[in-house]
Amino acid sequence: MTSHMTGAGGGARGEAVRIRRATARDAKRLTALVRKSRAYEGQYASVIAGYRVGPDYIETHHVFLAVGENDRVLGFYALILSPPELDLMFVADAAQGRGIGRQLFEHMIDEASDAGLTAVRIVSHPPAEGFYRSVGAKRIGTVSANPPAVMWDRPELVIPIP
Repeated sequence: MTSHMTGAGGGARGEAVRIRRATARDAKRLTALVRKSRAYEGQYASVIAGYRVGPDYIETHHVFLAVGENDRVLGFYALILSPPELDLMFVADAAQGRGIGRQLFEHMIDEASDAGLTAVRIVSHPPAEGFYRSVGAKRIGTVSANPPAVMWDRPELVIPIP
């Protein structure tokens, strides 16, 4: 699955949303989205300080982005196939609350299914755990802090792939 459209109303300002495979040319825009995320302010800022989504990462993994009008990036996710893990998932601050995360998550499930996966692991940013549980992920444990990169424990979840 490389691209699909969602109905009007899913995107920011009611615009149609298209999900497409990321290319190396998208790297700078995805990096900017990560670094500007309000979800990583305060105590969480150290995780994304200097973070980069590089062209090599995009070419190696299944990275898809949700775009609106004029190819404006609304969000993205990165699926690693082996071992199966949702490595990254971000929605632009201005696009939150409009269903973009759910659309990306559903797309990720389709991609995982197409790849023959039976489950996908998610190590969640603590404030995002509620979102993942709302889309069907089940908590299976906790990943301990790993200083200095990550200074807090994180929820570990799994989503079964139909």
